[in-house]
Amino acid sequence: MTNDPVATNPSLYRVILENERVRVLEYLDAPGDQTTPHRHPDSVMITLSAFSRHLESNGREVDVTLPSGVARWLPAQEHSGRNTGESETHTIFVELKEPPAAQPPAGSEQPLGPEPG
Repeated sequence: MTNDPVATNPSLYRVILENERVRVLEYLDAPGDQTTPHRHPDSVMITLSAFSRHLESNGREVDVTLPSGVARWLPAQEHSGRNTGESETHTIFVELKEPPAAQPPAGSEQPLGPEPG
């Protein structure tokens, strides 16, 4: 995968399980830490801590605040992020290796951040 977060941000992401259908990543950072641009395929994100982040992609920006213990769908996207809170960000990503059922229409905006629960 181009811009694989494990390769672009190896001190923050680690693979905890991988097989032919999924890859499971753990993400852990501290307040003020930031990531370089990286790509996520369609994924499920599970928050292990409450956190606040600022995400950026192609000139778009969004602030995300999530509580601990929630699962969110994360559509395929490329972004960079910064921990803007006072606590560490600790999440699990379950990345799907299957192709999406439908591709977004050409020219449509890519999603940024997790979808509301």
